[in-house]
Amino acid sequence: MPKISQLFYASALALCAATPALAWEPTKPVEIVVAAGAGGASDQMARMIQAAIQKNNLMKQPMVVSLKGGASGAEALIYMKSGEADAHKFVIAYSLIYTLPLSAKIPFNWRDLTPVAILAFDQFILWTNAKDPYKSVKEFTDAAKAATPPFKMGGTGSKREDHILTAFIEKRTGAKFAYLPYKSGGEAATQLVGGHTAANVNNPSENVEEWRAGQVRAQCVFDAERISYKVKVSGDLSWNDVPTCKEQGLDVQYTMLRGMFLPGKVAPDVTTFYVDLFKKLVQTTEYKDYMEKQALKPVFMTGKDMTDFLQKDEELHKQLMTEAGFVATTN
Repeated sequence: MPKISQLFYASALALCAATPALAWEPTKPVEIVVAAGAGGASDQMARMIQAAIQKNNLMKQPMVVSLKGGASGAEALIYMKSGEADAHKFVIAYSLIYTLPLSAKIPFNWRDLTPVAILAFDQFILWTNAKDPYKSVKEFTDAAKAATPPFKMGGTGSKREDHILTAFIEKRTGAKFAYLPYKSGGEAATQLVGGHTAANVNNPSENVEEWRAGQVRAQCVFDAERISYKVKVSGDLSWNDVPTCKEQGLDVQYTMLRGMFLPGKVAPDVTTFYVDLFKKLVQTTEYKDYMEKQALKPVFMTGKDMTDFLQKDEELHKQLMTEAGFVATTN
């Protein structure tokens, strides 16, 4: 090889060695899969993510929201499972990833997917009708224990988080409730205001309008600490003024993850891209405003911390569902 060619070849090799490989990024629109119907909490969160990423130019490719709430959310889980190595879609997951496989025996496990990040926790509140005389959790549960027929507890769906939490309350207090599953938290709120149920365990956002109107009473929040937001919402009360259930003598704690998962078997640099994307997302004004508006608990959890949480949360749901008799048996 002539000396000039040798010099050019050596220079080219050195340049290649000095130039870092381009990081992975999406090459086509990214699909946000929602395991629920239109207008629900997951759909609203997907729209916020879509808008925040676009407005703040966090990604070159656009995002599209895909609603796959069929079969109580099983449609979305199986769709994600079948899309192995697809780097252009992720699902907004919640406790469904544990409860549905246990109650319906669908062929799915959260380990079939790639955990990316947990962005928030949903909190739950024990709500009663403001016209009823109960000023504390003890007054309400004492009345429930003495009630014949049992008090009616409204909730979203069957053998899901609201139903599980109702069973948890029964175990801790000795009260028995007739659980009535509705299609949405909004419907459960309407039934409570109308006096058709005695209580519900809706998320803050599902009962906020009724609370603001003075139609319902927030008895306690099922978390280890009070909700942080101190802006007045109902009269002179803020979310932070709602005591924890433990403060009220009911030691029940339950929160629900809002986690982002990619399909299984994606390349490590794909996961790295989305972790970085969501890390930027949680710094946006849109995310922060959404957390406060929905009274969600903001968090950013990824990597081993997320995996450890998922394992513990899965065990908790399995325990609660087994005790409640919600786990499907195989013939």
